[in-house]
Amino acid sequence: MRSGLLRGCARGAVVGALVTMSVVDLMVASDGGHGVWRPMAVLAVGLAAVLWPAARRPAWLTPQLRTAVPGLLSVLYTATAVLFDRHAPFGPGELAVLLCLLFIAVRHCPPRWAVVCAALDAGALLVTPARYFRPLWSGEWLAYALIGLVLVGLVAGLAAYLRSLDYRRTVAVAETRRAERLAIAADLHDFVAHHVTGILVQTQMARMMETSRRDRPPSQVSQDGPGLDPVLAGIERAATQALASMRRTVGVLRAPDGDPNAEGARRPVGDLAAVAELADDFASTAQRVVLDRDPAVSDDLPHEVQAAAFRVVQEALTNVRRHAADADTVTVGLRQDGVRLEVTVCDDGRGGTQLPAEAHGGGFGLVGLTERVTALGGELHAGPTRTGHGWEVRARFPTR
Repeated sequence: MRSGLLRGCARGAVVGALVTMSVVDLMVASDGGHGVWRPMAVLAVGLAAVLWPAARRPAWLTPQLRTAVPGLLSVLYTATAVLFDRHAPFGPGELAVLLCLLFIAVRHCPPRWAVVCAALDAGALLVTPARYFRPLWSGEWLAYALIGLVLVGLVAGLAAYLRSLDYRRTVAVAETRRAERLAIAADLHDFVAHHVTGILVQTQMARMMETSRRDRPPSQVSQDGPGLDPVLAGIERAATQALASMRRTVGVLRAPDGDPNAEGARRPVGDLAAVAELADDFASTAQRVVLDRDPAVSDDLPHEVQAAAFRVVQEALTNVRRHAADADTVTVGLRQDGVRLEVTVCDDGRGGTQLPAEAHGGGFGLVGLTERVTALGGELHAGPTRTGHGWEVRARFPTR
């Protein structure tokens, strides 16, 4: 909430500054006896391209169109002033808009268009003083061009740096999701191995019972009771669970190049019983971990659901240690309401931490959790608690 408020204030300040400088441009044009319709048209198109809210922006208004059209209008305005030897004003509003458009072009346009649109906006800004100063290569024009070149370099460099950060984060998110899918593949192996082992054991039992029945007289066989039926029912149930686990888990494995020897493939599979051990291991003299498990929570939930719940608790507790070392109490909750399992991890910390910045992690743990939870048809929420301080991670899984 606080970060959203800060972003809103920053955007409001930018809007106010651009509008104020644009009004100054129009006042300069009017006081100098120049027509205001041409600078007004350039400023109107430029401000619309910069300030149009992203949520309401139509699909056809691409970054390349937003940055190219205002820059082209500015160049045409300058060209008509030079060709017809008419003095035309330029002011801070148009220069600020062109710098904003240059930033958008370098950071958001597709790679090939970024160079074209950035060159167009930068060129429009550098030739703007030619409207007023005569001759074109006068000292005043060169001074303004030099200042403009410095501003263009600073803005383009900042935008390129932020674009590189965006790319690195995109790659890191993709790698995190791929690693989580590899972990899910390892879990699939464990699920199927668990069920198939049960099928094997019960099949051996059935064969032993059948061999024993053959070796005995018919009068004794008739007194054995239900016989093989419970064993066959157990085999059927284990096979059904194995197929269900495979169907649910294979559906989310979209990376066919998983390496079975990768580190993520060797991660152990947790379950609801392991959550209690995890909470006990996490507790320390400075922090108390309370496990609040509803008796209605069943131990017979699908293995992939239990493993995902374990991962949620594990990642949430890790984040508490990284980002909320000042928390006194951490509460781990397990609730089952009908066909949904709810897992919550809440702390009462205020954001203080004793760990160095290098130990805070890359910030992609929630990305992997989201991939795992949504893959099972669940939903994940992370944010401040209702009490106003502390943090809460809440996940809900379908149990069928």
